[in-house]
Amino acid sequence: MSEYGQFCPVAKAMELLDERWTMLVVRELLAGSTHFNDLRRGNPKMSPALLSKRLRTLERAGVVRRTVEDGRSSYTLTACGEELGGVVEALGAWGVRWIGELGEEDLDPHLLMWDMRRTVPIDQWPRGRTVVAFEFDDVAARAGRWWLCVTGDEADVCDYDPGFGVTATVATGLRTLIEVWRGDRSWEQALTSGRVTISGPSSVAREVPAWLGQMNLAATVRPG
Repeated sequence: MSEYGQFCPVAKAMELLDERWTMLVVRELLAGSTHFNDLRRGNPKMSPALLSKRLRTLERAGVVRRTVEDGRSSYTLTACGEELGGVVEALGAWGVRWIGELGEEDLDPHLLMWDMRRTVPIDQWPRGRTVVAFEFDDVAARAGRWWLCVTGDEADVCDYDPGFGVTATVATGLRTLIEVWRGDRSWEQALTSGRVTISGPSSVAREVPAWLGQMNLAATVRPG
């Protein structure tokens, strides 16, 4: 870890937390990921070696607790780590308000679909198996089609056809759906402008925006 050589508590905290990817690993743990592969899915551009290194550092610092059951490691936040929840939420809200511009390198369908999978309001979905397909017209074919499957209280996302009947299909550009998910534009705006189209029975298509919702920080008030 880098050392600032200051007694200031902010400096001492940042000696641990400002290393690249560290706070994003904490973000994933706060979001409920406990296994290595799930942490990677939340940070798809982070190498496995670096993730292992950051987890070891956080464990030594008492932020993360590692347990092993049947040969499989799990990672959870300690009480110390849980206190970072307010910090991560405040950083996210600040980012929404003041860092709004997205570059092409920020548009990652893997992260978008993983985030949607774990935070869609499942209580809004039908109780039987429901599949929403996504078609991105501005993404390479190998990453341009996704399926979000919700059955009861379980949600899963696939980058291959799971073989179930599709309830509705959302067709759009990746940037547009990310903007809707972030709350930069509303579902109504995206649909009215034609940037998003939803195909399927009309009664179902009307419900899809409520099924998908928006990310937790979408309601953050922007500057006037």
